[in-house]
Amino acid sequence: MSQKQADSLGRVETRLAGSGGQGLLLAGLVLAEAAGLYDGREVAMVQSYGPEARGGASKAEVIISDQAIDYPLCTRVDLFLALTQEAADAYCWDLKPNAWIIVDSDLVSHPPSSKAVRLPFTAAARDKLKKPMVANVVALGAIAEITGVISRRGLEKALLARVPAGTEALNKKALALGAKLAREAEGQAPAEAPATPHTEDM
Repeated sequence: MSQKQADSLGRVETRLAGSGGQGLLLAGLVLAEAAGLYDGREVAMVQSYGPEARGGASKAEVIISDQAIDYPLCTRVDLFLALTQEAADAYCWDLKPNAWIIVDSDLVSHPPSSKAVRLPFTAAARDKLKKPMVANVVALGAIAEITGVISRRGLEKALLARVPAGTEALNKKALALGAKLAREAEGQAPAEAPATPHTEDM
């Protein structure tokens, strides 16, 4: 998926889902700021959590658009990331037929589609970087590589502006690792952009 193809969508609805404590709120903020502050797009973001603040299913939704966003909620999801099976089951109800679906291959055994891209975010963060808590950042790197909905440059700038001082090198490595995983898995993703892109006609 090229940046040009992603840009042609006009409005891209993204949902990042996992469990409380996996850093989905941070991932959503970084995604939104990368698109809004560094790529010059319009953005809107909503977060929600399950019954438990840590351990329950949670999600962050980010809408990225070339136009003003009149309706800030996801209705037809273009990009779905799931880091746990519970989240994959709970939040897959309104995906577009040809949505990008990206899951953690070790934690999601039954993705919502056979076309899902399965990548070992948590295992790679643990084994390659010795820091499983940056699995969310690894996932962001893969999202940028697979979809092109945000630029790699904007993503890195937004991430480094958010992470604690002293962790910049680790987080840059996590982004690069995610991009590498995505390149190695090339061919798993849907061949074209999600069908029938929708614009602000609500």
